Amino acid sequence: MSAVGSARPLQGITLMVAAVACFAALDTQTKIAGLAVPMVMALWLRYLVQAALTGAVLLPARGRALLRTRRPLLQGARAVLMLMSSACAFYSLQVLPVGEFTAVVSLTPLAMALAAATVLGERVSAVRWLCLLAGFAGALVVIRPDAGLQPALLLPLATVLCNAGYQLLTSVLTRADGAGTTHFYTGCVATLLLSAALPFAWTSRLTLGHWGLLAGMALAGTAGHLFLVLAYARAPVSLLTPYLYLQIAFAMLGGWLAFAYLPDTWSVLGVALIAASGLAGTVAAARERQLPGRAVGAA
Repeated sequence: MSAVGSARPLQGITLMVAAVACFAALDTQTKIAGLAVPMVMALWLRYLVQAALTGAVLLPARGRALLRTRRPLLQGARAVLMLMSSACAFYSLQVLPVGEFTAVVSLTPLAMALAAATVLGERVSAVRWLCLLAGFAGALVVIRPDAGLQPALLLPLATVLCNAGYQLLTSVLTRADGAGTTHFYTGCVATLLLSAALPFAWTSRLTLGHWGLLAGMALAGTAGHLFLVLAYARAPVSLLTPYLYLQIAFAMLGGWLAFAYLPDTWSVLGVALIAASGLAGTVAAARERQLPGRAVGAA
């Protein structure tokens, strides 16, 4: 039986909610730090901390087993996609509010559901398709795009593509290599790539507050992606994707706490629609899992 086949769905859902809360905290801190800290420097520290913490925790217990991977090319591809996603997010947050950026990125679940059905062969029922589309509609209510596509929205759309790619690879790699190995390789590969550009981006003109933000970004990013890989090791993509929409609510909370930005009525309605679609999708998925179990129990 596969890792997902023997999954613990409730644990996977809890870990996914924790992951998106961390990502919202990361985005809020990134928007603040991005005004003074170069992107390469900020991301280098973020991925260095991920590699160092993962290695410090797992290497003593697992030793060289942590370094063994059946899919080295996929591990590299996941790291590159995550790094590209981080870079696009960093620049997007300099021109868009945290909530609006997160709403655009919330299109990721729809892209993932399409890929999960076609690439991974996961069954997605008609009810859950409707829930995902309702979440997409809620995201559009939050964004409320005008007649023309604003150039600033292109970067978050690029983030959507990168997010969908690395999260699908996460689902594959956690079954092939495990969550710890996947998390460690991503941190190491991204750190090595950023180190090549670090001499051209380093600055020493940072305050103690800036270093605190960088530390917070590193911890939030490391924890968020660790929760993400653990979630996908416990539940299938199609079950977890509706919960990615909760990041909009967390992002709006961060925008209010950090920038005193309050969403308008339409934004609140959009978030409510997103949350309702996630809840309905969860109920539908639970019923689908129970039906085969009842049939077996009666046999």
